[in-house]
Amino acid sequence: MLFSPTGLGECFREWEDLEKNYQQIQDTHRLYKQKLEEVTKLQDSCSGAISRQRKKLKELTVSLKECKENPPTPKLSPEEMDAIAEIEDSMKDRANAFCEMEAFLPKKNGLYLTLVLGNVNVTLLNKQSKFAYKDEYEKFKLVLTVILFVFAFTCRFLFSYRALDALFNFLLVWYYCTLTIRESILISNGSRIKGWWVFHHYVSTFLSGVMLTWPEGALYQMFRNQFLTYCQYQIGFVQFLQYYYQSGCLYRLRALGERHNMDLTVEGFQSWMWRGLTFLLPFLFFGHFWQLYNSITLFKMFQLPECKEWQVVMCGCSYMVLFMGNFFTTLGVVYQKYMNNQDKSKNL
Repeated sequence: MLFSPTGLGECFREWEDLEKNYQQIQDTHRLYKQKLEEVTKLQDSCSGAISRQRKKLKELTVSLKECKENPPTPKLSPEEMDAIAEIEDSMKDRANAFCEMEAFLPKKNGLYLTLVLGNVNVTLLNKQSKFAYKDEYEKFKLVLTVILFVFAFTCRFLFSYRALDALFNFLLVWYYCTLTIRESILISNGSRIKGWWVFHHYVSTFLSGVMLTWPEGALYQMFRNQFLTYCQYQIGFVQFLQYYYQSGCLYRLRALGERHNMDLTVEGFQSWMWRGLTFLLPFLFFGHFWQLYNSITLFKMFQLPECKEWQVVMCGCSYMVLFMGNFFTTLGVVYQKYMNNQDKSKNL
């Protein structure tokens, strides 16, 4: 193929432009690596400074306590007591400030993330990335909730195949495993989810895994419809209802500055839901007692002479743990809020 001089000249000029652009890319990348090294050094310096200050604050706390309990003089003056109280309040505020700082600093993974991901850094270093990951987590929960509801409805009313049931339980295992990993990453990035509302996903993962291994038989068929109906109610209806109303409530509270920007919707009831979301309580308690009913049903099945599957008692224990954790945690929140309201009424 022959090239015209004009066309060849254009190719040469384009190559020269590409060469200049390539040099600019190299310079920019070199600057990027330099800044990245500087950022890494700043991260290490900041993390070390926070650790040292925390250690000194801990020592100072012990010293102040000793001064109050065993004052060097017969009695501390009111001014000295006020000064100590002011220092203690400032130390509490500083502890909260350190937590906010560490949300943007790399940290060691917890045991679970270390086992799953190794020592890879999961800390997102800017607010936009944190919010994007949090929003993606919320969308993931919503989409999977809808899919699981449709899947459970299909297995319950349209097709009765053990292979389809196994696929549904496998999806549940994958869903809850993914939630535990994503929640651990969100916790590392400043989300304040803790306690039972984190642990119950581990129990749900175990329960779904046991259901997946339950072989076809008379006892499985005896519990199958009850299990699928429960999944439609709890995983489909209740979780969708919670997401819809909790997300709106969280948006309003964040706008008012009353909630942290990394707070998430949860599959339970927390104190911040008291205003405007108490109507969810009857649906939640009904689901909790359905878990108790599932547990009792499985324990009765375990007493049958034809019961040979270990999955029956393990599922029964798992549902009992879920009931006790969900019920008493929700009840504790309601009781605490009730007592706080009583105290406010007395003060008025």
